[in-house]
Amino acid sequence: MPRKENPIRRTTGKGGNYRKTSAGAGMSRKGIAAYRRKNPKSKLQSAVTGKVKPGSKAAKRRKSYCARSAGQMKKFPKAARNPNSRLRQARKRWKC
Repeated sequence: MPRKENPIRRTTGKGGNYRKTSAGAGMSRKGIAAYRRKNPKSKLQSAVTGKVKPGSKAAKRRKSYCARSAGQMKKFPKAARNPNSRLRQARKRWKC
């Protein structure tokens, strides 16, 4: 059985589906659209970056993401200490 190739994660050029770390990490709008085309039943959404009403669906998504990513901060202390890591930048973008 042939091995399936993993797509290269790029931030620019062909397949540039991820934001640069300086731009807040995470997937770009183009990347989310590409993922949803490949996975039609997907419910992938972009980051909650704006102001939200407390208790709203978006606020709950943000709270959930922040809780999950806090676990990543414990698991990867090296990334947690580096203010320029993708993890820290993504958390900043989500306003965690």
